[in-house]
Amino acid sequence: MANVPKRAALYRMVTADHICPWGLKSLDLLKRQGYEVEDHHLTLRSEIDAFQARHGVETTPQAFIDGKRIGGYDDLLAFFGKEVRDRDAPTYRPVIALFAMAALMALATSWAAFGSLLTVQAAEWFVAIAMCLLALQKLKDVEGFSTMFLNYDLLARRWVPYGYVYPFAEALAGVLMMAGAMMWLSIPVALFIGTVGAVSVFKAVYVDGRALKCACVGGDSNVPLGFVSLTENLMMVAMALWMLLKPAGIGLGHGAPPGM
Repeated sequence: MANVPKRAALYRMVTADHICPWGLKSLDLLKRQGYEVEDHHLTLRSEIDAFQARHGVETTPQAFIDGKRIGGYDDLLAFFGKEVRDRDAPTYRPVIALFAMAALMALATSWAAFGSLLTVQAAEWFVAIAMCLLALQKLKDVEGFSTMFLNYDLLARRWVPYGYVYPFAEALAGVLMMAGAMMWLSIPVALFIGTVGAVSVFKAVYVDGRALKCACVGGDSNVPLGFVSLTENLMMVAMALWMLLKPAGIGLGHGAPPGM
């Protein structure tokens, strides 16, 4: 007996000004699950409104399988037994991606400079690059970051402008440490903001027991405040102390592996 093809119908917004990305994802998901899809385009606002009123829904796309309405993209994921991501749930994914990219960039730079991955300078570059990337996340929305920062930073609560200064200070310290320049400036900046940040996070999380969102990767973050932000600050402190202990304390110039 021949296999009966699986069929689905999808109604999605495709107008002159907008093609719904969730509609494209729904279409792709259905095809990957082996369905032949009747792809219906809703091209006019009147068509969209009429469709939503007819089926009692507020959004498109809408998928139908065997004549039964399944729903939008998340509903399709659930129907096929796949993970449905809660976009409001706490997650460490942005931080993991950021630190992983910082590590890869540091290793690549070490390889280009010295022909070796495992160098002291690669570790130094990792911290400096991570500082720059973390600062970049904050600089995308300084207002949002400064607002979230006020939830737990002790200095920002006493002097609100510090929340606006912090991203620029972190970026400055990271860039200078990566270049090995003006260590007389980058070391105290990193040491100061790192120490204040570490104390603030430790007090908020481990002393007061507060459940807060971390501003470390920007004001729209769902990363829980805790070891991630504490790690960010302790890394800055450790980097500053390391630079002070290096010969002459003037930078990153001694990272090549032996024999190079």
